[in-house]
Amino acid sequence: MNLDRSSGILLHPTSFPSLDGIGDLGPQAFYWIDFLKAAGCSLWQILPLGPTGYGDSPYQSFSSFAGNPYLISSITLYDEGLLTADDFMDRPNFPERTVDFGKAIKWKLTLLDRAFENFKLDFDSFAKDYRKFKAENKYWLDQYALFMAIKDTHDGVSWLDWPADLRQRKPKALRDFKKEHQQQIDRHLFYQFMFFRQWANLKEYANQQGITIIGDVPIFVSMDSSDVWSHPELFFLDKDGHPTVVAGVPPDYFSPTGQLWGNPLYKWSEHENTNYEWWIQRIKSTLKLADLIRMDHFRGFSGYWEVPAGMPTAEKGRWVKVDGEKFFAKVKEELGELPFIAEDLGEISQDVVDLRDSLNLPGMRILQFAFGDDARNLFLPHNYVRNCIAYTGTHDNDTSIGWYQTANEKEKDLARKYLSTNGLDIAWRMVNCVFSSVAVFALAPLQDILQQGKEARMNFPGKSAGNWKYQFASNDLTPDLAIRIRQLNIQYNRIPAINRIPLEKPDITYESV
Repeated sequence: MNLDRSSGILLHPTSFPSLDGIGDLGPQAFYWIDFLKAAGCSLWQILPLGPTGYGDSPYQSFSSFAGNPYLISSITLYDEGLLTADDFMDRPNFPERTVDFGKAIKWKLTLLDRAFENFKLDFDSFAKDYRKFKAENKYWLDQYALFMAIKDTHDGVSWLDWPADLRQRKPKALRDFKKEHQQQIDRHLFYQFMFFRQWANLKEYANQQGITIIGDVPIFVSMDSSDVWSHPELFFLDKDGHPTVVAGVPPDYFSPTGQLWGNPLYKWSEHENTNYEWWIQRIKSTLKLADLIRMDHFRGFSGYWEVPAGMPTAEKGRWVKVDGEKFFAKVKEELGELPFIAEDLGEISQDVVDLRDSLNLPGMRILQFAFGDDARNLFLPHNYVRNCIAYTGTHDNDTSIGWYQTANEKEKDLARKYLSTNGLDIAWRMVNCVFSSVAVFALAPLQDILQQGKEARMNFPGKSAGNWKYQFASNDLTPDLAIRIRQLNIQYNRIPAINRIPLEKPDITYESV
């Protein structure tokens, strides 16, 4: 894959400011695109966009195909005539700079349900687009909507706790449920229609402005998902549907006891028997939402850490081989070029490196990991290769200021010397460092661009609650900040021709609705 020297910012849409308590795909999202362009950035990296459940993690979704309905913009629904001004009269007050998921989700579902009722009344205005959407997403959409409707009628419990006939997908039970609960099924179809409709408009605008969107495909799926319920034959499950082995990673930089993710593991032999149809469909679906894909936990395509179900940590497990060459050969046959970034962090063996390099995929380099030993550290920029993606940190890291404040004295001293700083401007120095590197892409989380501390951290691996809440304020993205970023991009030749606008204060404004 040939990439042009570029830069960008990592930011999930839930982090946009919003009057509805959680970031969405409305006016602030379009302003964000304008800001990126003004800053000379041509990359926007996001986290997975699927519907989130317990813990609000984008990496534990009810579907690896569906979109998160909480991202649907109520303002856009208003513009399309699906909400009225009266529908907003009882809007609650939400905290600033943080997402209160419980409060925001309750309010957003109230708005979506009102919009759904109006959608039914004005269906003819949307009928053609709606039918086209259903036809284009037939592989996953009906089963997902059915799954969510059953979940709704059973108080949201995991499908493993449903009545046996629904859990086991007995045809008569499913027919009876559809007959009795078609309205609830239609509600979830509507949510998906509106999400993909709004995202398609945003993506089209981004691409018109020269912005490439980097999406994210978690290698594993949630146990409580329509994927596992609809395709149990593709996973290691017992006769009752419970996983016999689960996913994780052994002890590493992030956790001394490893990370016990708990996701069910794939029966790769079954995937091969179907010519990897589920995976092909999943990747194609993601490429409707993004231009490039970060393949999360890339080492899992060479081998994965298998932990017996029921273990309290991921310390006791074993590596199991995967024929990644055969898998990617089939993907390439279907897609042509592989638009992937390999998330190759953690414990990486030579076979993982060989697979990545044989596919000519860029790996990742994290500057926060660079100062733990000596000059041979591969995360130090003087050891980068061109075909890699350089970051100050990712969503799993602390902010750069937070990292520096908690690093040991040896790491702090090496960082100060390497970056020629006394530490007071550590975040911006780290941004400058990755932008100046030979890496073809340079990215930083918005928190580092804004020089925010540990209070702005997005995720703490291994911590089950309190993550994903970060939200910036609309007045954080100023024209002066855009100029400062663009100066870096000019200095280090990271502005593609399409985004080379004059170096003057950009005309970007955002009016709260």
